[in-house]
Amino acid sequence: MVAEYGPTVLRVCRAVVGRQDAEDVWSDTFVSALRAYPELPPGSNIEAWLVTIAHRRAVDARRARSRHPIPAADIADRPVAHSDPATRDDDLWTALARLPDKQRLAVAYHHIGGLPFAEVAALLGNSPQAARRAAADGIKTLRRAYLGGETQ
Repeated sequence: MVAEYGPTVLRVCRAVVGRQDAEDVWSDTFVSALRAYPELPPGSNIEAWLVTIAHRRAVDARRARSRHPIPAADIADRPVAHSDPATRDDDLWTALARLPDKQRLAVAYHHIGGLPFAEVAALLGNSPQAARRAAADGIKTLRRAYLGGETQ
């Protein structure tokens, strides 16, 4: 599971919680998945299941970080290089981080995590149409900010 779905889950984690917390959330995701795997029904969509777990671990991480702020002067500003291809494109990740939460999460869960809009909507607490619109608006904003226009 880690070899097959790990890179996608890591990209989702980075998009949702940012670079500094992504590896911890990724690890927590797979620890939680290991514990829950025996109850997973046969034929389940493992990738969607893992992205859902990553979403829950990301919410936990964001709550924990808000309770225990760390002074910025104490944090090293040098990201560690990973096999994740996203580490080579800081501008795109910066543009993604600037999106409003609903758009960023919809883009992360649908375009990076591969979830259908019905499942994205369940995670975000809205309708599939609202999830689709948030993802489309997010992609439109990313194209404008990152590519300098609406076409690729």
